[in-house]
Amino acid sequence: MHMLLVIVGGLVLQGVFVLFGWLWGGNAAGMAMAAKVFVPIWLIVAIVNLWIGVSHAGYGVREEFPILLVVFLVPAAFAALVIWRLSHA
Repeated sequence: MHMLLVIVGGLVLQGVFVLFGWLWGGNAAGMAMAAKVFVPIWLIVAIVNLWIGVSHAGYGVREEFPILLVVFLVPAAFAALVIWRLSHA
């Protein structure tokens, strides 16, 4: 359940980034740039989530790494789709 909440949180955060990209840029290029900025920030958030799982929840890195991949890749893949769609708009 926690993993699903983190993924949904990532998708919501990406929506906020794209919204601010539209507000600041006023066009699809600004929205695409915001989605590009989202990806490395989301990687940092996913790594922090892994660190919390290892240091506080007592899981091993081997157990948390597949979760890191899923938590990072789902919103990052959606960001790639948004970037692709906006750059072809």
